[in-house]
Amino acid sequence: MSGEWFFSKQSILRILKRKTIVTGHYGSGKTEFAVSIAMQAAKASLASYAKTALIDLDIINPYFRSREKRGLLESKGIAVYGSAYDDEVTLELPALGATVRTPLEDTDCRTIIDLGGNDSGALIINQFSKYFSDNDTTVVAVVNANRPETSAAQTALEHIKAIENITGFTISGIINNTHMLHETTVADIIKGHELCSEVCKVSGKELLCNCYPERIINPEELSSLSGNLMPLGLYLRPTWLDK
Repeated sequence: MSGEWFFSKQSILRILKRKTIVTGHYGSGKTEFAVSIAMQAAKASLASYAKTALIDLDIINPYFRSREKRGLLESKGIAVYGSAYDDEVTLELPALGATVRTPLEDTDCRTIIDLGGNDSGALIINQFSKYFSDNDTTVVAVVNANRPETSAAQTALEHIKAIENITGFTISGIINNTHMLHETTVADIIKGHELCSEVCKVSGKELLCNCYPERIINPEELSSLSGNLMPLGLYLRPTWLDK
């Protein structure tokens, strides 16, 4: 139901450009958002993009990496780029494959870039800067108000500024992804909406969407919130963590 509601009512995909760079602090749910938006893009087949790709540039963080879901993503028609190694035992090696540029150069491919979680992790994208322009790229910051580093507007703004300084990109959109994994409540999302709204008011950025975990939160309970809604599939959460 929620996925259908998402497409028929308020699709964030319609306001994202061909290339979307996803940033966010560790624990924000940045990678979950990147994987979910790629899955939604492949399913929706919106606009004129014949292909969908996800580039995993988060080579610093050893946990919850989008390339760990290569099999699932590829089964949905999403090409996965990033590590120079396809074998699971080499996933922690910080080496990029030469094919990373392929989807960036392909104008028929909607591309999601999962960037490192802090300014040091984001530095890697500088070697690809020539592939990104304001005309075809949207840069977003995923914010989780339940994370200590981004629990206040001031610290969230400091994190966003640090990413902008190290990359030279301007983050135009804020993603409210305030969650507690399977313990997420409507109150969590509302709290995050209020924080992200304050960040946007101070910075002049746009609150692009409020995320909610599918099958845990009914989107109709969030109808009072302004802006788009984005369902997250919780693809990266290992089931054994909930036992």
